Amino acid sequence: MEAHIQDGLPAFAIVGLADRACQEAKARVRSSVAAAELAWPGNRITINLAPASLRKEGSGFDLPIALAVLAASYQVPEGSLEGHSAFGELGLDGRLRPVPGALVAAEGARRSGLGRLVCAAESAPEVALAGVEAVGVRHLGEAVAYLRGEHEPPEPRPPEDDFEVLAGVPDLADVRGQARARRALEIAAAGGHNLLLAGPPGTGKTMLARRLAGVLPLLDDDAALEVTRIHSVGGVLPPGAGLVRVPPFRAPHHSTSVAGLVGGGTQSVRPGEASLAHRGVLFLDELPEFQRPALEALRQPLEDGVVTVARVGSRAVFPARFQLVGAMNLCPCGGRGDTSARCACTPERIQRYRLKLSRALLDRFDLALAVPRPRGHELAAAPGEPSRQVRERVLAARLRLRDGSPPREAAADVLLTRAVERVPLSARGRTRVARVAATIAALAGADRVAAEHVAEALSYRPPAELSG
Repeated sequence: MEAHIQDGLPAFAIVGLADRACQEAKARVRSSVAAAELAWPGNRITINLAPASLRKEGSGFDLPIALAVLAASYQVPEGSLEGHSAFGELGLDGRLRPVPGALVAAEGARRSGLGRLVCAAESAPEVALAGVEAVGVRHLGEAVAYLRGEHEPPEPRPPEDDFEVLAGVPDLADVRGQARARRALEIAAAGGHNLLLAGPPGTGKTMLARRLAGVLPLLDDDAALEVTRIHSVGGVLPPGAGLVRVPPFRAPHHSTSVAGLVGGGTQSVRPGEASLAHRGVLFLDELPEFQRPALEALRQPLEDGVVTVARVGSRAVFPARFQLVGAMNLCPCGGRGDTSARCACTPERIQRYRLKLSRALLDRFDLALAVPRPRGHELAAAPGEPSRQVRERVLAARLRLRDGSPPREAAADVLLTRAVERVPLSARGRTRVARVAATIAALAGADRVAAEHVAEALSYRPPAELSG
């Protein structure tokens, strides 16, 4: 941030590819300086946002612009800004407001050798996660008093990880019956597999999917920092929050656009739901109701684990390694597969409904099963296993898979080879069945993948109601 003040008619110019929010900082900064009872230079002021070739977006530049003007007009001591960076939005009354992306700004400051970051008090705990000393202030006047040595901001409280969020995740014990679906959920959690649940309305598909996050292991330090960074940029991290330890669960509405699902935007590039679900679960309820271009756009991140968004003059790469969970009916009216209802759909209407999902997308679901309506005695049964017990088995299986998949027995290889011709399986499908079989073996504590493990994995291929 460079500021130059020269003689001439009063003017205030910002150069360096600043977007509209940056240009509007001129009004906010000038009003904030007056609210802090500081003098506004009555000369020509030029602010340069360097490097000039990089587009600048957002209101986080308000505070550094204000401090640059005050430094150029000698209202803060010379050299007091050395080793400092700044990030925050100013109100017309001089108050400092938190801005999304504080964690990323702090990491950039650390890489540049700047050990302190002046920011809004609400952003200080988030800034501290990057290993930078956070100087949290509530007003522009406080920031100036700090630089003058007249005010020492309080130490930011240590950020608390979001372990308490786990207490709000629905428990798997709430699900009655559906033993096969619960088994598929456990396999999906243990191996990080994509899961498709199909069946009539009211069978518990959404209820099951929302409990997947509760059986996933908590994120380690590196993964938690990566997820927290994405949520910070996406503006979904609450002010003062610590590391995101609980795997995220995102459930966008079926009207979500391509940009909303995978990232992008017209004015500025932002991470989409696929990136916000990184290291967690992306749940798409009523899967065929999503726009087909949006669903097809998920194919790249499902394979590569990243989303690449290209715009004229800019390119962004967002992490997007998530578990995809889909839920859908077997027909448009929802009666197909329901013993208590009658399907009123014509064959043509059912065919159009199936064609909303491409075979290439269906092939990327490792586990797919039909979820029947539970019987009365199942709904009246005692609660099933809680999420805590299932999570312990999932964690043990992941530890076994950490060093690679166990070897397959000869009989398992023979069965897998036959399945390629008889099911049939694509090359991708064969690989996914082998991965699911390895996960089943790990859950069983087996050292080798047996034919029975492959057979169970094959039973989770898309049902005939979808692939036929």
